[in-house]
Amino acid sequence: MLHSATGFDGAFTAPHRAAALAGRDILQAGGTAMEAMVAAAATIAVTYPHMNGIGGDGFWLIHRPGQEVTGISACGQAARLATPDWYSERGFVDAMPTRGPLAALTVPGTIGGWEKALSLVPEEQRLSLEMLLSSAIAYAENGIAVTGNQSECTAAKLGGLREVPGFAETFLIDGDVPEAGARLCQKPLATTLRTLAAEGLSSYYAGDLARTHATFLEKNGSPLRLEDFAAYEARILDPLHVETSHGTLMNMIPPTQGVASLMILALFDRLGIAQGEGFDHLHGLIEATKQAFIERNAGLGDPDFMAEPAQDWLAGDRLDALAAKIDMNKALPWPYEPADGDTIWMGAADRYGNVVSFIQSVYWEFGSGMTCSETGVFFQNRGAGFSLVPGPNQLAPGKRPFHTLNPALAHLKDGRVMAYGTMGGEGQPQTQAAIFSRHVQFGEDLQAAVTAPRWLLGRTWGEETTTLKLENRFDPALVALLKNAGHDVEMLPAFSDAAGHAGAVVLHENGLMEAATDPRADGLALAD
Repeated sequence: MLHSATGFDGAFTAPHRAAALAGRDILQAGGTAMEAMVAAAATIAVTYPHMNGIGGDGFWLIHRPGQEVTGISACGQAARLATPDWYSERGFVDAMPTRGPLAALTVPGTIGGWEKALSLVPEEQRLSLEMLLSSAIAYAENGIAVTGNQSECTAAKLGGLREVPGFAETFLIDGDVPEAGARLCQKPLATTLRTLAAEGLSSYYAGDLARTHATFLEKNGSPLRLEDFAAYEARILDPLHVETSHGTLMNMIPPTQGVASLMILALFDRLGIAQGEGFDHLHGLIEATKQAFIERNAGLGDPDFMAEPAQDWLAGDRLDALAAKIDMNKALPWPYEPADGDTIWMGAADRYGNVVSFIQSVYWEFGSGMTCSETGVFFQNRGAGFSLVPGPNQLAPGKRPFHTLNPALAHLKDGRVMAYGTMGGEGQPQTQAAIFSRHVQFGEDLQAAVTAPRWLLGRTWGEETTTLKLENRFDPALVALLKNAGHDVEMLPAFSDAAGHAGAVVLHENGLMEAATDPRADGLALAD
């Protein structure tokens, strides 16, 4: 039987073992969950580069004892030059570019988020940046063992990345895709991390690093300029919240899809389903997903440009009306086209009672592919999430694009604090719902809830179908019931990457901590 890792001194989960160990080491040294997360975020940016990096964005939810949950939106804004007309002049009228210089149009925000998170730790208690970044520096300098996941992703996406400036010399070895187990060194990135440790995280936006990146990006045709970096600041904010029969669920504000994740679980809660793993469980969550995504697609974008606050979408009467639309016997037809994405989620809990839910992403695998050879930093293509036509997500200078990223955290009625999340772009809200419902509503062990077979409504990477995709470990009888209800079912291999790389951390009232990691990734869950 599967069981989560448990302990009382600290817990950490990450989709790469090196990141989990880096976080654990900081917890053992007396650091907070926030400091452990920065150490792990830096390490995983080095060791899992196809999934995230310091040229991307990040989002945090932080529980601290006796205080309201803190959200940090480390989401970069579009360049001042980035307008629909600017892109039209360069041949893009209907859709945003996805790779190369023109796809690198939003400021990388995650480093600013690290700085905000560390500001929540009293300065006299804070560990040094040198200590927090030491693991990442060592891996960048001495080399990582390339994972099978990275090797396969690089090979699959090489056609769109090989000719992008800086990509081949950074992520290929002698011009070839590195095999699993190959040593990949990133010495320029090691130098960059040393600079951040010595000069402070703000130097990423206002120091020599910012000037180097701005020069590289402008020279190669990106709209980003030095003033865009200087104008950036991560934001501390109050997260979205919704009350359910199990407690208060929280997630990130727009432009993330956190509101959709909360809507799915709030709608499912209203269906009154009492048993997990059967038809009602899966069908109910899938149909709740459809209702939430319909709302999301119609109105979600930069919160400064939305017609109404996302918190209003979580009003009880509006959720009641959406729940009433769900037919528990028949599937709603689903022609909707979702978005891709690559991300990491990590969770931490410390001996002081802090719990962190964190997510970091460059959007697609290796983001835009644009890699500054001088610094080793590659830049996200999150701006591909903008639209060039009027609407809440239309491109405009200083605007933040739609994000699939959304870290989740819950205050449960029995006193537990649960942080949970996943990579997987479009699948993030669906995987969150699967894990939460299995563990909290139906009492499955935390690790068992993460390991159990999952589903994805919509398109996977490189595929155009919008089917309901099920891992092939589901009971064939359950699959038949879903098909009979009208679901357009497609089977995935067992433990498919398309189902996400999930994890969870739970802090109990008595101080016990649990951690779970996903066998679909290369991760580790640790508790001491």
